[in-house]
Amino acid sequence: MDAKSRILSRIRHALKERPKALLPEHPHPAFSQDPLELFLKRLAENGAEGHLVDKEGARKLLADLAQGLSGAAYGKGVPDALRLLPELPPEEAPLGVSRALFAVAETGTVALSSEDGRRAQLLPPVHLVLVEEERLYPSLLEAFLDLKSLPSAIGLHSGPSKSADIGQVMVKGVHGPGRLVVAVLQGTW
Repeated sequence: MDAKSRILSRIRHALKERPKALLPEHPHPAFSQDPLELFLKRLAENGAEGHLVDKEGARKLLADLAQGLSGAAYGKGVPDALRLLPELPPEEAPLGVSRALFAVAETGTVALSSEDGRRAQLLPPVHLVLVEEERLYPSLLEAFLDLKSLPSAIGLHSGPSKSADIGQVMVKGVHGPGRLVVAVLQGTW
């Protein structure tokens, strides 16, 4: 028996008598509140802004955010129709625009894929996240159960970046954008 097999055998033997961990029911119990309504409520509680928009509304929201700005950093998944500003490197851009992998109503969270480009998600002081309404799930468990494949990393963002590490004084924008705006996109994209 090789070393790997011996080690795994000892682990299995040691764990044999331990009780199994309880997992949530499958599927996760449904929420009584509408997921979209809950998501927008949780976003506001987390200090983020949420908007329900169609294609034209998304363009208007982006145009409002872009007023007076020199450019934006775009994630790879952002449609060309929403690239209204000149593209800037993320470290210079006052606005980052990304497309979420999914959103979670229970916590007001958007899941951002590393494949979309982490620098555009974290470096600009204002971040606009686009998420299709059909990619909004009641819970994180349901979102993960529906994923077909996982990117190398997922960032779960539940509001603007905040920290009270120094002197217990809350400061926004220390480890990422100080303002998070989420556009829930209705219709076909």
